[in-house]
Amino acid sequence: MDRETLGQRIRALRIRQGVSQAQLAFPELSDSYISLIESDKRVPAPSVVELLAAKLNCSATYLVSGVSEDVVDELRVTLDYAEIALSNGAAAEARARFAEVLASADAVALPDMLHQARWGHALALEAAGELEEAIAGLRELTGQASAESDLDHWAKLHVALSRCLRERGDISAGVHAAENALRHLIAAGADSTDAAVHLGAALLTAFIERGDLVRASQLAAQLVERAERIGSPRARMVAYWEAAYVAEIRGEYEDGVALAERALMLAGDGEDPRNLGRLRVRYAALLLRARPDQAARARELLVRVRGEINASASGEIDVAWCLTELARAETALGRAAEGARLAEEALELLGDAPRRATAGALTVLGEASVRLGRRDRAVEVLTRAATCLEDMESSREAAQAWFDLAEVLAETGTADEPRMAAYRRALTCVGV
Repeated sequence: MDRETLGQRIRALRIRQGVSQAQLAFPELSDSYISLIESDKRVPAPSVVELLAAKLNCSATYLVSGVSEDVVDELRVTLDYAEIALSNGAAAEARARFAEVLASADAVALPDMLHQARWGHALALEAAGELEEAIAGLRELTGQASAESDLDHWAKLHVALSRCLRERGDISAGVHAAENALRHLIAAGADSTDAAVHLGAALLTAFIERGDLVRASQLAAQLVERAERIGSPRARMVAYWEAAYVAEIRGEYEDGVALAERALMLAGDGEDPRNLGRLRVRYAALLLRARPDQAARARELLVRVRGEINASASGEIDVAWCLTELARAETALGRAAEGARLAEEALELLGDAPRRATAGALTVLGEASVRLGRRDRAVEVLTRAATCLEDMESSREAAQAWFDLAEVLAETGTADEPRMAAYRRALTCVGV
């Protein structure tokens, strides 16, 4: 059944209270203006809606939406509960509560609340590892959002879409989502904003995962320059974080550690716990590579992060990355069996879907298996890792995985042909 219009609600309330149009209008408005509003020939300004609501003893929300204040309060409480559940890492509970709001017929008349529920539901789906559904929801939201009305939120939607696409393994689509959004901001003259830095960071990550180190390095330098020009701590933190990622990929581990430390110093108390956890995992990963003698320190940090992300809104993929780096640290400290166990735990968490996190866990499991003398197991999991990365267009990482496999095959005394085939796959991945 069609809902009443704003004008119809005002008229019904006025008549119910025995008030004439002139009485309702006096002294601020004219009775003719009230007549135009009631016949839906004029849309009153928000200030006029507030004025009429006060005179009619109801809420402005009820006049605009037709939803009673009690129902609005109930929906708001459900939304707040969902947000708390998401921030506490209870993705399934958050998803259920957001879905409850979305299923409410009254929510349709409350566009801001409906958008909040859809956004939260998409994040809860991502946290639960339901990437296909999360992507579908984010595509709908990005299609409806406007950079002109809320630039920062518009950027967050596109960053989240790019991230989910990459984690699903569709790196080209992740590049496309971030690149198009960034172009839109630049064309609108909004390139010197925090939003542009965040989108640039998402695009840089996608370039790295695709193996495009030239463009990633160029963009990293641009991001740092842009962030320092803007001056906001948040923009600088994001730029240094991504520059650290580029340094790690280029093998410039000490530079990466320094950049990550600068990013951590800028991360304030209000930083999203998920982002802070990701940054600390990245820092620990850099420590393991740059300073192997500090593996114990990296492990201590990762153990602390693991406890924090288990109690936050961090999704399964973030937890899996933390477990993977913790497995790497245990292996480096001579505890390969524990490293293998943690890598297996990460894989169990990720399921069968082909993801970068899956490939990362397989690679570490392969290294631990070599240390344990389980050569056949190492060959099996490294083959899976390389194939997974190749299928996801992660050419640089795939090449490294095939090369690692070839080295393991050489150590096992395998016939030349499988080893040479692995080397050839590595070369093919880098275009040789």
